[in-house]
Amino acid sequence: MGVNPSSQSNYISIAIRHLSLEWSLDFLIRTICGTAVYELEVKGNEVAEFSLGAKHPVMGSALHIPILHPAIKGGSVKLAIKYETTTDCMALQWLDKEQTQGGKFPFLFSQCQPIYARSLVPIQDTPSVKFTYDARVTAVLPVLMSAILISPASTGPPHDGRKIGRDKVTYVFRQSVPIPSYLLAIASGNLRYRPLPVPKGKDWTSGVWAEEELVDAAEWEFKEDTTKFLEAEEKITVPYRFGVYDLLVLPPSFPYGGMENACVTFVTPTLLTGDRALVDVVVHEITHSWFGNGVTHANACHFWLNEGWTTYIERLLQQILRTPAHRDFSFLIGSKMLYDDLKLYESRPAYQRLEIAFEHGENPDDAYSSVPYEKGANFLFHIEHTLGGLDVFLPYIKNYVQTFMGKSITTQEWKDHLYAYYREHGTRDNVEALDSLDWDAWLHGEGLTLPVPIEYDMTLACQSNVLADRWDKARTSINLQELFDASDLQKLDANQVVVFLERLQSYAALPKSHINFLGSTYSFATTPNAEIRLRFYQVALLDPQSDAAREYAVDAAAWVVGQETTKGESEEGRKGVVKGRMKFCRPIFRALYAVDAKLALGTYRRHKLAFHPIARNLIEKDLGLISTDVIANIAN
Repeated sequence: MGVNPSSQSNYISIAIRHLSLEWSLDFLIRTICGTAVYELEVKGNEVAEFSLGAKHPVMGSALHIPILHPAIKGGSVKLAIKYETTTDCMALQWLDKEQTQGGKFPFLFSQCQPIYARSLVPIQDTPSVKFTYDARVTAVLPVLMSAILISPASTGPPHDGRKIGRDKVTYVFRQSVPIPSYLLAIASGNLRYRPLPVPKGKDWTSGVWAEEELVDAAEWEFKEDTTKFLEAEEKITVPYRFGVYDLLVLPPSFPYGGMENACVTFVTPTLLTGDRALVDVVVHEITHSWFGNGVTHANACHFWLNEGWTTYIERLLQQILRTPAHRDFSFLIGSKMLYDDLKLYESRPAYQRLEIAFEHGENPDDAYSSVPYEKGANFLFHIEHTLGGLDVFLPYIKNYVQTFMGKSITTQEWKDHLYAYYREHGTRDNVEALDSLDWDAWLHGEGLTLPVPIEYDMTLACQSNVLADRWDKARTSINLQELFDASDLQKLDANQVVVFLERLQSYAALPKSHINFLGSTYSFATTPNAEIRLRFYQVALLDPQSDAAREYAVDAAAWVVGQETTKGESEEGRKGVVKGRMKFCRPIFRALYAVDAKLALGTYRRHKLAFHPIARNLIEKDLGLISTDVIANIAN
């Protein structure tokens, strides 16, 4: 039995080193069937008898398979399992054609993080095990996996020239870089490809995949910045290892902003705003190529190593590509989510920690919030300043990646390496600076604040705060048109607008007349930017007992399930366009429940199947449909 509290696998005794998949996708019965062939490395002398254990509600059923010949430590074993997925597979969402952008063909996509790969394939579902894989997948719709597509060529005719939706094609993939099981991914639908420009001298390619009707918009949104971000990452770490960096824009039920699957990052369509205002999410996912996909947390207890480092580096790039003020501004935006989630965890303070001591069989999804992202990034930011700044810390970052690339580590291993580096390459002052840190408070501390207050450059927030203060002081004014107009936002970018609306949430709720004027004058009530629309509804629903909240609850409910009225758009055309990203749907449903529980429950139940299984599980906990303690808001 391994030490991973979320896995029943015996990966300490024997571990997968290569996986070969032969799959067939069936969109009618919604299953994947085929064969998985494993090459395993014997690490101990434990031998099992064949059995299928009782199903654990979180960890599934343990499949024990005996090794028929003597297993010698250091030797290898080959094993094949023929199987098929169930219709309840947590890792997969099968979408009807009406739930897609084009409305012509169904769609399939996976989400294996944190522990759902075991429902897609019998696997040692722990990030401590990394393996290479190859796959042959037969389907009537184009297929992508978290690997390099060998054939047919992505640049050739769609579906190898055969009729999409009718003719079967076999897609061949190869992943030669060892990855943990949570990065195993598949998607299939009416997909098209557009290449992105790659800087000269690079040995990797990049492109965008999306449904046929969306691929041109996706190409425009991402072609300006994606490869620039990737090139900038290489300069502060090590060269990109995966050969291909593609983006796949998924249907709207995708529950996250992005998922860093190897070779092909899955992203939400809410990033397609038409003005590139939200492409910074891609920076986060690209950064995972080094922090997570490269240097990986050993198990869910150390998940902050993935997300804290990634968030920290993502914001470091804001300074490199823009200005130091932009870096601090990103921390400021993140602080609102952090303090909201710390507050949500008051009844479960163990989830306020960075290093979480999960019990055996505890679901890590219940602790998945902005805490590992934001608290972790602030901890590294604090270490950087304590050591003396970027000139001192940047060389360590490169050494950290070089040392642990391809490995899975614990928090203690990272801390030991940090000290060892500065003892060898630094000064006594550096080591004393590390000693001055309150390690226990940062890693195991609970509560509603950071262990040390962090000061940020407020330059980019000043305009946002001044405008919010003006609105607060005008709450008794009658002639709002004399005080505010659309030009108030002329010099604010989308992130500054977000900060303006979050600042408004720190005041008492505005009167209904003011919220109406706010929504119409600044077009917040109709903006396609989901980040801004979310914050506007949070302002409108701030006081659950107010007239404004009761009125805007109806609008917010319609928005989150894609049933809002848009001029010139038919109801048929809106079906299934849910805001499936949990960053949006979960806060909205919680706010709706506080205002009108009947509306919240009715809206959710009518559109339940349009949401991803992971989102459904957590929304139902939020709405009290599944009895549990309060859990936190999804951060990404």
